[in-house]
This record gives sequence, C-alpha cells and structure tokens, in this order.
Amino acid sequence: MMMTAAKTRPAGLVAIDREMARQHADARASFEHNTAMAADVAASIRRTGRLLLLGMGGSHAVGRAVEPLYRAVGIDALALPLSEQLGQPLPLAGRTVLVTSQSGESAEVVRWFSEAGGAADIFGLTLEGSSFLARTAPCLVGAGGTELAFAATRSLTVTFALHLAILAALGEDPAAALAALDQPQDNDITQALAALDKVTAIVTSGRRLQGVAEALALGLAELSRLPCFSLEGGQLRHGPMEMLDPQVGVILFRGNDPTAELVTAMALSVVEAGAPLVIFDASGQTPVAGAVTLSFKPASGLAAVFAMLPVAQRLMIAFADSRVDNAGTPVRSTKITRSE
Repeated sequence: MMMTAAKTRPAGLVAIDREMARQHADARASFEHNTAMAADVAASIRRTGRLLLLGMGGSHAVGRAVEPLYRAVGIDALALPLSEQLGQPLPLAGRTVLVTSQSGESAEVVRWFSEAGGAADIFGLTLEGSSFLARTAPCLVGAGGTELAFAATRSLTVTFALHLAILAALGEDPAAALAALDQPQDNDITQALAALDKVTAIVTSGRRLQGVAEALALGLAELSRLPCFSLEGGQLRHGPMEMLDPQVGVILFRGNDPTAELVTAMALSVVEAGAPLVIFDASGQTPVAGAVTLSFKPASGLAAVFAMLPVAQRLMIAFADSRVDNAGTPVRSTKITRSE
C-alpha cells in the first residue's frame, strides 16, 4: 500500500502561525498600555468631531471596519487609502487624522508626512515604536513589535485593540469586545473549506462588517494568489451578481445589527445563483439553508470583529495551503511596501 507523505507546512505559514498564537495576548496588552495616548486622541476627536482614517492594505481595512463605530458615537468618520489622500487629498483642517501603518515605514506614509507637514491633530497607530511613523507623530503603539509574517493577522487584531482603547476613551463600553478577545471561539472550519474546494475566485461581502470582509479578501488574495476581492453588500447587489456561479465562492459577514436582514437577503440570492457560500454569523438569527454557517455568539462592532477574525484567518490560511505549495512566501510583494 502506498503511503502519501504528509505535506510539510510552508515556512511562511509557520511564521503566520507564530503571529496568530500571540495575537490575543498582544491585543489585550495593547488595549491596556495605550490608555494615555488613547485619551489624547479621543480628546482631539471630541474637539474636531471629524476623523480621517488613513492607511494602506490591512491598515486601510481596519479603518473601514471601525468607520461605522466612530460614526455610531456621532463622529464624522471617513476611511481613505493613504495613496488616495496623496493623489486627491481631502482638506485636513478641522479633522483629527489617524495614520495607521503596522511597520510605520511604508512608502506612502513617508511621502505623506513630507508633503502634508506637521499639524496638531495628526496621530499614528503602529506596531513599531522606533519606526518613522512613531518618530514623526504621537502614536498608539501595539504590543509585540513588528509583524514578521507576510499576510496581516496579529497586526489587524492588535490595531483593532488600539481603536478599542480610543473608543473606550470616547465613552464606549469595551466589555463585550474584551470578552470576545479573552474567550476566543474555536469554530470547525472543515465544512467551510470543503465548500470552497473548487472555486477559482472568492468575493467577500458585508454591510456594517464590510471592513472585516475587506481584510479577509486581502489576505486570501495575498496567500492563495487567486482573485479574491470584496464588495460592500449593496455594491455586490448592483450588477456584480452576474459573476456568481459554482466557481465563485462567496463569504458573507452577518452581525447582530440593523443590517443583518440585508445580509440574509444577499445570502438567499447567492444560494439561488449556485455559488458556494460561507457565512460568518454573529446575528443570532436562523442559519440560511444552503450556506455553510460559522456561528458566533450574538455580537456587533468590535465584539463581532474579535470573535470572527481569528476564525476567518484560519480559513484563509487553510484555503491558501490547499491551493499553493509555498503559501505565505510572497513572490511579487514584500512585507513592507517601500515603493509606490
């Protein structure tokens, strides 16, 4: 009888495993150790009432995910890619600006500060306390140092924890989010992975949880090297439904919030189109027939993000490992993007 040799785990994924193993503890420490700077940022946000969130890649996805949370407390919040702000800038007067870069060294960050000049209400979020960003602006600094693995995992979770510190300083109760961080759920991803077995592309989508969908799509594309992209739920409805078929996987995010019914309606349409569907579901509602559902305790906001994100990361990594031999080792990119 032939024995099939067990596949050696690629070095890039081993590096990601190491980051993920630390992410909950580092996120908790990041929340606790940035209280003073979070209070300063919150004071600025209260004073201006307007918040511009700038970042690239996973850092921009975090901005997109927290945008609705700041809006919910009455802040005029907008997340833009830093590259877009460089090319077609919004006026900064009267805005608090949060520049996020896990390395603090990306090309756009360096150029933007050289062009934008100093301003009283510019702050940074980074994982590297000795970086260009940390030297240039007052920063909340995540615990654990720079993320070394290619795709963003720990850096996302830690950056969300830094935002939780700011939101807590603005008066939001962090208890539910911290509980999700302290008691991670260990969902079985076997069925979800099987549902995506034959797909040649993946689209992720959400409504209020759209930023998490965007973070997952980025990681899927980076690691699996397949077309994986994200469309906000309404945008997916307006025409791109035409692409859905059994070769296009769909991953939806449904939280316990007023947009849940719209996600449910999209799920029903995806099933009808015959596209394989996985739902990350913290809505507390009935699972959708025909979808693979990863269920979480009813939650919204950062509590939903902290519950879902580690499971989404595991699915992302397993999917990539099933598609390419050296997942986690970039062939056309670098961890810190130093060119535009």
